[in-house]
Amino acid sequence: MKTRSMEWLFGAIAGVLVLGFAAAFSSVGSGLLAAEKPTAVPAPALDNPLASGPVQTAVLAGGCFWGTQGVFEHVKGVRKVLAGYAGGSKSTAHYDTVSTGTTGHAESIQVQFDPSQVSYGEILRVFFSVAHDPTQLNRQGPDSGTQYRSSIFFADPTQEKIAHAYIDQLQKDHAFSRPIVTRVDPLQGFYPAEAYHQDYLVHNPNSTYIMFNDLPKIENLRRVLPDMYRVEPVLALTASR
Repeated sequence: MKTRSMEWLFGAIAGVLVLGFAAAFSSVGSGLLAAEKPTAVPAPALDNPLASGPVQTAVLAGGCFWGTQGVFEHVKGVRKVLAGYAGGSKSTAHYDTVSTGTTGHAESIQVQFDPSQVSYGEILRVFFSVAHDPTQLNRQGPDSGTQYRSSIFFADPTQEKIAHAYIDQLQKDHAFSRPIVTRVDPLQGFYPAEAYHQDYLVHNPNSTYIMFNDLPKIENLRRVLPDMYRVEPVLALTASR
């Protein structure tokens, strides 16, 4: 997705691969064709307890925001997920500019969640388990560049503490075969992406890019973290509290 032409080129190649292996695999949703394999990581040892309160927000970056938004729209307790940009300035928070890889932005999502139903640590568990591969540096699947980096943008000291503690925990447990490269950075601002990017996965399920890279992640969420999975997604443009 560095450019639209590259995206469609990859899409065409992916389509050939999907069709070619259709006889071997019953469906793309099996997870076997996913660009990033799921990893069943343990729950965070340090976390906020579930408690009633105002809706909270997590900002995460883990590759193309089409897929990460699609995953978190299926997580119980999540109220709304916006695709957007974080890490750079407001003036450069535009898709074509961010795609140059020179703005400091990462394609990100803003996850609004009910803290009585899902904790910040559990949001991070989904992020590390099925939303992306935290061992890939400045890339995810077919997409490369700093705009596709793995990053947690913390909004307060508690989020920062939980994020660092969880990464340390997963590193010590050797949860992944390679080191985690996820950055933990202060949130300076989140800027929603253009309207056509919102709920992209829901509106374009037959896109070869989505079929190959992103739909398997939702199936992985259902299989790996079934207690956190919701069948019907909460959409960015229709969600309400």
